[in-house]
Amino acid sequence: MGQDGLPDFTAHWVGYASIAIFVVAYLFVIGEEALHLRKSKPVIFAAGIIWALVAFVFAQHGDTTTAEHAVRHNLLEFAELFLFLLAAMTYINTMEERGVFDGLRIQLVSRGYSLRTIYWLTGLLAFFISPVADNLTTALLMATVAMAVGGSNQRFVVVACVNIVVAANAGGAFSPFGDITTLMVWQKGMVAFHEFFALFVPSVVNWLVPAAIMSLAVSNGQPDPLTTAQSPLKRGAWVVVGLFVVTIVMAVSAHNFLHLPPVLGMMTGLGLLKFYGYYLKRRDSHTDDHRQLGENALEVEGGSAASAPPSRDQAHFNIFRSMERAEWDTLMFFYGIILCVGGLGTLGYLALVSELMYTGLGPSVANIIVGGLSAVVDNIPVMFAVLAMQPDMSHGQWLLVTLTAGVGGSLLSVGSAAGVAVMGQARGVYTFFAHLKWTWAIALGYAASIWVHFLINDDLFHVVGPLGS
Repeated sequence: MGQDGLPDFTAHWVGYASIAIFVVAYLFVIGEEALHLRKSKPVIFAAGIIWALVAFVFAQHGDTTTAEHAVRHNLLEFAELFLFLLAAMTYINTMEERGVFDGLRIQLVSRGYSLRTIYWLTGLLAFFISPVADNLTTALLMATVAMAVGGSNQRFVVVACVNIVVAANAGGAFSPFGDITTLMVWQKGMVAFHEFFALFVPSVVNWLVPAAIMSLAVSNGQPDPLTTAQSPLKRGAWVVVGLFVVTIVMAVSAHNFLHLPPVLGMMTGLGLLKFYGYYLKRRDSHTDDHRQLGENALEVEGGSAASAPPSRDQAHFNIFRSMERAEWDTLMFFYGIILCVGGLGTLGYLALVSELMYTGLGPSVANIIVGGLSAVVDNIPVMFAVLAMQPDMSHGQWLLVTLTAGVGGSLLSVGSAAGVAVMGQARGVYTFFAHLKWTWAIALGYAASIWVHFLINDDLFHVVGPLGS
């Protein structure tokens, strides 16, 4: 029997087969760029096969209910994460459609800053935007600025992109909204919302150490002059930003004061955005009607045909277009990963790994290893596995694993969603080996952030429950 009272099938042929299926599926995920196969496809398929094997082996032992209850539990965890992210992605896409991010990019590019100033500004903004807008969106935005400024200066673009990826991951580590792993830890109730800010200083150190080293490779010269067209914000842009802030407040309040899942606050905020989207659409329609009347009058008076106006579907704001542009492949990837890892946990593998790592090596060493694994595998399945194990750790250790899983992915370009996305955007310039050249500096920041966490948050390593309890 396993630690959780369930039969241990880790030495059964079904267990070995499930591990093999998961490994093969993840090899397809790692080879996504080369195979041009979306990462969600192999893990979704693997999840179905693994759970079929889980149900089979339990039924063979006369248990026809455990597999069903376990898969329903995993589906509930996925549903909370899915709806939370869908609401957040819809807000981010709406802000992008309203021109918020374009406006920020143009302001930075058109100011005439030196290359070194742009290097530090993009890193600083990546660090402070990612806690709200998530590290993936932030890295893409700031990388666009770096590429626009750097132009043909590939050396600057590479160093700036590495700096942006590290800053975005570090900034996301001290906020529940900054990374999927921090969101998972918060929704699981292991760390309260305000407690994440204990990781602020370690996160700053994680970024500043490699940023200072890499800045020595950036010249203080001026970039090529840019002629950037103005991109005015669309109607309601700042209202959408304000609604997003209100939505975050509602999510935090639902969790802290009403003891409800934070996803309830996010979905309520999505409802607010939908109502505001309805207002925008009605106002655009009313404006178009008046414009069409004026154009018809001019056509009658001048006797010339007016140019065809854009279709209503293109001209009007549509909230469902923002929802359609959510990262559906990523959302479906989470489904596959959560169910794959959940299935392996039901077979007893998570209890086995927990025993080997957290009991055999101790929580500090185990949590530092988690960061290294996050760079190679991906921090989402690693963190979900840790949360499923639920090792008996102090509060400081839960913050440590949150930090390491969040920033460990910066060690390699493929170790985080931010790095993979920037590789696609700066294809051929920011590459795996270009990032690897600076891994030693990033590793120094990784080690320094862990040391600072132990130094300034020493009292939290003696707290078992949440600080607010």
